[in-house]
Amino acid sequence: MARNVPDDGKPSRNERIDAAEASGETGGLIETSVTTEDSDEHSTPGRTIIESRGVDVFYDDVQALRGVDMEIPENRVTAMIGPSGCGKSTFLRTINRMNDLVDSARVEGELRFGGTNVYDEGVDPVALRRRIGMVFQSPNPFPKSIYDNAAYGLKVQDKTDDIDDRVERALRDAALWDEVQDRLDESGLELSGGQQQRLCIARAIAVDPDVLLMDEPASALDPVATSKVEDLIADLAEEYTVVIVTHNMQQAARISDKTAVFLTGGELVEFGDTNEIFENPEHDRVEDYITGKFG
Repeated sequence: MARNVPDDGKPSRNERIDAAEASGETGGLIETSVTTEDSDEHSTPGRTIIESRGVDVFYDDVQALRGVDMEIPENRVTAMIGPSGCGKSTFLRTINRMNDLVDSARVEGELRFGGTNVYDEGVDPVALRRRIGMVFQSPNPFPKSIYDNAAYGLKVQDKTDDIDDRVERALRDAALWDEVQDRLDESGLELSGGQQQRLCIARAIAVDPDVLLMDEPASALDPVATSKVEDLIADLAEEYTVVIVTHNMQQAARISDKTAVFLTGGELVEFGDTNEIFENPEHDRVEDYITGKFG
């Protein structure tokens, strides 16, 4: 699938990262206490970028995740499916430490990003979230112009060099530029639901994260908007690692390379290639869930 990036001679994201590292001008993208093993290699499709080892999550005395082991590959789409309350969104928020914002939450085990345990004492969660962006279930554009929404993270991080070009690239990468290029001063709240969600995606990717987390990004959208978001996810995986939570098993089957199946009690029951999960699952419980016998 062709990406929505113009053939304008501008360097790709990975070329920009390489150039920044070579010059020492990382601009906040690599400048974090989270380090990446084999840092001379960028975007190696299939290489593990996120690894959980025995991850347990508790909310007070309630255990939401139980001993989750998973290896998420770089530049692939990994889907997490399962019934409501099974822990898939909890795991997603564990990756970029969003659970830190919940006073009752406690995480045990290791969650490694680029070889570093993100729960190590020296890791700055704010710096971590600059590299692991997130898109939520309901579109949540700020009450600002379309331009200012896309530019928000760049301004916060003081990455304002060539900001117009960065905003345009983000909107193009989010498959939104052609629809809004003549109305950038209009409020993002005036866009349709599907356009608002793509604007939120543009806002997330404008700062060049390594990973994009998506929590039910199409659940509030109509079928046409959902199809556009699904096509966009496939495009984004060429430059970013995408991890998506979805209740829609057909969606997971359509867009993902890997699928993780969580079942009641916060247990990761099966994880593997999406085709294998849906066509030949190893566990009867997974087959029963996929075929609709429960869930």
